[in-house]
Amino acid sequence: MIRLERTSVMNLENAMRGARNPMNSWSRMDSAYDEEGNYVLGPNDLDLAGRLRRAGSDHRKFIRQIFVSVDITAPMYWWKEYDTYKVATVANSTSTMHRIHRKSFELEDFSCDQMTDETREFMALVVARLEQIRLRYLETKSRRDWYDLIQLLPSSYHQMRTCTLNYETLVNIYYARRNHKLEEWHVFCDWVRTLPYARELILGEQEDFDSSGGPLP
Repeated sequence: MIRLERTSVMNLENAMRGARNPMNSWSRMDSAYDEEGNYVLGPNDLDLAGRLRRAGSDHRKFIRQIFVSVDITAPMYWWKEYDTYKVATVANSTSTMHRIHRKSFELEDFSCDQMTDETREFMALVVARLEQIRLRYLETKSRRDWYDLIQLLPSSYHQMRTCTLNYETLVNIYYARRNHKLEEWHVFCDWVRTLPYARELILGEQEDFDSSGGPLP
């Protein structure tokens, strides 16, 4: 399970203006804000943006200045993979160390959607045991009880982080993870597709064909 909420895309106007700095072609800018406050790329700017994107990372530096902020709730096993992306990413997370005992444990706090019925029943026992330990810790404040919570906690436990990253980082993540076995990565890549001008600025022309030359599903 993964949820991506409260998405904000920022600095598209400044990034697009910077894309025209090398050729001093600001007079050709034809983008503007619509009535809803969205920055809409005009034909000239969109054409330039697409050509720079396809020309490679040295030429598309401007997409590193298009920032995305999003709240992601995902299991710890997914965050372990996300944490391999350290360049141009920032995240503030809810604290497992300090706040884990403040809320009762429920099955909904864990990713169980791919479990068999038998394993899900066992998981319910684990959650019940965690809740017993939590209640005991609230009474005793024992360090041993606290360690029981931390060390027993399954990697399917959900954590929410407010993440900031840029379009260049999303290019790398999308093409590295779109065929991953974890369903959470497929949901993440579907979210990437919904971002403003994702097809032109993130997916690029590679969106139409996979590495073998065949069409993508």
